[in-house]
Amino acid sequence: MELFGTICLGGLGVLILVLLTGIRFIPNNRIGVVEKRFGFKTLKSGLIALSGETGFQPQVLRGGLHYLMPVQYAVHMAPLVTITQGKIGYVFARDGMPLEPAQVLASNVTANNFQDVTSFLKSGGQKGPQRLILREGTYAFNLMQFVVITEERVYSLPLSRDETAVIIRMAEVIKERDGFRPVIIKDNDDQIGIVTVHDGPSLPQGEIIAPVVGDNPEKSDEYHNKFQDADRFLKANGMRGRQLQVLVEGTYYVNRLFATVEMIQKTIIDVGNVGVVVSYTGEQGVDLSGVEYRHGELVTRGQRGVWSEALLPGKYPFNTYAGKVIPVPTTNFILKWIKNEVGSHNFDENLSEVALITKDAFEPTLPLSVVVHIDYKKAPLVIQRFGDIKKLVEQTLDPMVAAYFKNIAQTRTLIQLLQERSNIQQQSSLEMKTKFEHYNLELEEVLIGTPSSPTGDKQIETILTQLRQRQVAEEQVETYSQQEKAAVKERELREAESRAAMQGKMTEAELSITIQSNQGKAEYERSIQQAQQIRALAEAEAEKVARVGIAQALATEEQVRAYGGPQFQVTQQVLNRFAEAIQVSGVDVVPRVVVGGSGEKGGGQSANIMEALLTMLLSDRFGGLTKEGESTQRSPDVEAMREKILKDMQKKDDKDKGEGKKA
Repeated sequence: MELFGTICLGGLGVLILVLLTGIRFIPNNRIGVVEKRFGFKTLKSGLIALSGETGFQPQVLRGGLHYLMPVQYAVHMAPLVTITQGKIGYVFARDGMPLEPAQVLASNVTANNFQDVTSFLKSGGQKGPQRLILREGTYAFNLMQFVVITEERVYSLPLSRDETAVIIRMAEVIKERDGFRPVIIKDNDDQIGIVTVHDGPSLPQGEIIAPVVGDNPEKSDEYHNKFQDADRFLKANGMRGRQLQVLVEGTYYVNRLFATVEMIQKTIIDVGNVGVVVSYTGEQGVDLSGVEYRHGELVTRGQRGVWSEALLPGKYPFNTYAGKVIPVPTTNFILKWIKNEVGSHNFDENLSEVALITKDAFEPTLPLSVVVHIDYKKAPLVIQRFGDIKKLVEQTLDPMVAAYFKNIAQTRTLIQLLQERSNIQQQSSLEMKTKFEHYNLELEEVLIGTPSSPTGDKQIETILTQLRQRQVAEEQVETYSQQEKAAVKERELREAESRAAMQGKMTEAELSITIQSNQGKAEYERSIQQAQQIRALAEAEAEKVARVGIAQALATEEQVRAYGGPQFQVTQQVLNRFAEAIQVSGVDVVPRVVVGGSGEKGGGQSANIMEALLTMLLSDRFGGLTKEGESTQRSPDVEAMREKILKDMQKKDDKDKGEGKKA
């Protein structure tokens, strides 16, 4: 009995010990994954035993004490899965339905964020990487069913080395795509996100970009919330590939295994430009340029081709993989046909001077500058026709402008080309406007530079030097002429200054002259009065003298007759005057020194000079003198004088008598 009792007690102790070994303690920060080692049912497929079969059980043990049948069950301890703030976690399912042949990620099912393994598997959850991502938080996952990949670590219970290598590779791919962080687009970066989806049906043949999901592109976000809900995106017939829709400013939690995001700059249209859109995608539209216009298709916005409406200045989230925006300047821009000089838009970087041949066989090169303007409404037509502005310049404007000025040069000599530059410039501006309008351009102005010689040719420089020398000579002539005029003006200035300096004296002199003039006028008036008085007295005296003279003449005539004629009387008067002159002058009549001489016979008479002189004078004045000095009649002159005096006296008497009668 004692032996039996001992055996019973030993068995009871062993039973108690065995029962005690079935107790499991799970810390609160860990979980327990239960593995059933043996039982009545065995697992036929899969990894998780949903119906009590042997194998890994779907439920996990949370913190606390748990009793499991010893030996039958094993508990694998695992940590809770923690996703830190602002990070993303990725889930890999080891068990579930297999993926479709074209499927990349497993479709998500309602599974309480993968914490209910039974619901996940029974709802058709698929094995492999999942589309649904994990956000911030702590999760009690069955790490035998799910592998969770975070930036810090990989949460899993290892099964095989091959699987571990796959998980590690997946973690590296996610890290390369910066998939553990959300997509953050800042507003000050002026960037947009280009999304490339790696799951879903492929694009149709000929398409290069996936269209916006949904019937209404403006409400496409309702289908997938900016690619953050992969399941809804695919259910809305979203396709894999680069997407037309872009991401703008904001934060987006996108599964990087489902879609990658490439950051590009926004399309910025500066002021003074418009953007002509050439779309590579969209439906085939109707050509708005007409049937006769064969330079490409002009379509409405959203269709494939050149959009008829250009983008105005601003910032646009334009997907440059779906098309391109060609900037077209709407302000005036200059095209320079000058080597090594380029305009601000670089349209003319391949242009150089135009080679000419003049009428007189010179070969100068002509630098040009052309000012062009493009109407913003006509910008799509220009791009539709030429592709871009640079092609327009190099393939059309360059040969057209060069040919025009070559034709001009052939009709003019080099000198004419130099001297008529202004006229040629105006003429070209007018004539080329029509040609530019044909290409939907507006020509503002043509600017012509100075022709120059080709390299190594100095003939044009020689002619220009001669022209300069000729001009310098003409300028020197003009300078000398101006200097001469300046000298004259300077002299006038000096005279004016001197006159101004002498102005006081000149004023005094003018006043003095005025006074003297007035005095002279007074004296003149007085002299007139005196002259009148003297004339009156003279007339009276003359009348008196005339009467006396006539009386004397008559008396003299009688005396002459009495004394032997007029010759004797004249001789007497002359001798009287001569005596009076000798008396007044005091001249000696008889010389103090007598110089004498003898005649031819040795002692003739002396010649009297004065007597001879008087005789000669009297003989010349009075022709009636005879040798004997006598005359029997009056002289005709004396008789004429006598008659004139008598007539004047008679007229005077008649006048006086007439005035007396009137009185």
